[in-house]
Amino acid sequence: MKSVQINEYGGSEIIKVNQSSSEPTVSTGKVLVTIKAAGVNPADWKIREGYFQQMAPLQFPSTLGMDFSGVIKQVGVGVSSSDFKQGDEVYGQAGVINGGSGAFAEMALAKIENIAHKPKRISHNEAAALPLVGVAAWWALKDDIGLSEGQKILIHGGAGGIGSIAIQIAKNLGAYVATTVSTNDKQFVQDLGADIVIDYMNQTFEDLLHDYDAVFDTVGGDTYRRSFKVPRKGGIIVSMLEQPDSELMNQYGIRAVFRFAQANRERLTRLAQWIDENNNIRINVERTFSLEQAGDALDYQKDVHPRGKVVLVI
Repeated sequence: MKSVQINEYGGSEIIKVNQSSSEPTVSTGKVLVTIKAAGVNPADWKIREGYFQQMAPLQFPSTLGMDFSGVIKQVGVGVSSSDFKQGDEVYGQAGVINGGSGAFAEMALAKIENIAHKPKRISHNEAAALPLVGVAAWWALKDDIGLSEGQKILIHGGAGGIGSIAIQIAKNLGAYVATTVSTNDKQFVQDLGADIVIDYMNQTFEDLLHDYDAVFDTVGGDTYRRSFKVPRKGGIIVSMLEQPDSELMNQYGIRAVFRFAQANRERLTRLAQWIDENNNIRINVERTFSLEQAGDALDYQKDVHPRGKVVLVI
């Protein structure tokens, strides 16, 4: 089978498409999946470049990729047929750092804790785009923030993979949504339901927005620090990139949370149910690549900052 592998940390030049990888052997508590599509995330090029090697060192050769959608080919010992069986359409994560064998391949092993039944009303390409970004947005808005009808939230990076889903979740919950995007993405996020759209290149969000209940940050850096001026006292900031800043928390009387989102079965299942119950949810796949173009896909994700997601079609 084909798989996208690296033998060292580095840039796109180190990526190799192995045309004759061994098919993974199914093991206890795991399933072997025929991959139909694999989502590309910023974490994938960061893993390639060694950002996480201290926390989760790879054993080379290592197959890249986390998010996927596909069909179960074989189930391992300890997997109940009432949970998963051969032929089931599933989505989730099969990354090496998640205990899988790597999703950028024709077949992959995945732990049953990291997968769920694929949402019925969307394609494999759309489902592959969803696990990390969907769970991250769901977890932050529903669980960390507890967003409810009538509340006001600022979502940074509204045109990105996480932000575009977060806007739709927030609107579905009845919230009033402001978001920051580049000039070219204003219409896109308005179509998703954003109430206020701020062009971050030409407008200063902290001068325009005050007394919000929450901020969801997918940008980090100076944007995160400036965001403490937006919530009311007692409000909350959840960031996908920044650890809580206790000095700013005390200064503004705001709670801050860092959210590292790993897709698990419970949240993937809840997300799939929500997708199937809401026919107007849009999962934007900006561009697709083939498995052989994985290096180009990772560079596109890193350099272009796509509107929504990039997906490998296997």
